[in-house]
Amino acid sequence: MLYTPSLMRRFAAIVYDILLLISVLFVATALILPFNAGQAFNPQHWFYPLYLFTISFIFYGWFWTHGGQTLGLRAWKLQVLTFDRQTITWSQAFWRFSGAFISWGAFGLGFFWSLINQNNHCWHDSFSKTTVFYNPTITN
Repeated sequence: MLYTPSLMRRFAAIVYDILLLISVLFVATALILPFNAGQAFNPQHWFYPLYLFTISFIFYGWFWTHGGQTLGLRAWKLQVLTFDRQTITWSQAFWRFSGAFISWGAFGLGFFWSLINQNNHCWHDSFSKTTVFYNPTITN
């Protein structure tokens, strides 16, 4: 049986995933540093933030389209699926990721929207027609 998770459970999974994503971004940076003569990237390097954004999307998109769980979601027994409980597509992953970026950019209002939405959906849930489900039967 799948349930709607609390906002706090969602935030807990986000914290886990942010820690993992930071390490992935460190490795991604280390891989391209030699192409900048080993120097730090500066604000004139427009490619670098776009590169990190793309790596972040690939990180989340791959997990979401392959079982619907990042490590943080798995630890908290959560799963990203379509509204009708199917695995999401890369297109839906793109809209979900972009919507979450907008949700954070609006000081997290997109997440808190779930507190007043009748289906407990965040902005990015609505944008992508996907949502997070709590599944107590998931084994770690």
